Amino acid sequence: MQIKRYESGKRMSQAVVYGGFAFLAGQVADDPGQDVKGQTEQILAKIDRLLQQVGSDKTRVLTASIWLADYTTFNDMNVVWDAWVPEGEAPARACVESRLAFPQYTVEIGVIAAV
Repeated sequence: MQIKRYESGKRMSQAVVYGGFAFLAGQVADDPGQDVKGQTEQILAKIDRLLQQVGSDKTRVLTASIWLADYTTFNDMNVVWDAWVPEGEAPARACVESRLAFPQYTVEIGVIAAV
């Protein structure tokens, strides 16, 4: 089986496809000046774009990992998340509080999807 890498750099690829699965890197907002809702919207748009690029979509997301810098923003993040996930298509999910790589980020999301 061939491994396909998308938007590869020296440190990481934004997506890797292998064996019928797409593994997306953890995504953060392009504009970290927004609150957790705004950052989550940006991230989910990036995930939509990457999934389309690899031949998948959000209905095929199998699992999601969400890291929040502050767990008190859990409900605000979920407002955006719940609007994004199609009815009946919710993936397995983990959500934890964690110090993110840079303090301006409030949320990071990574997913694995079927292709």
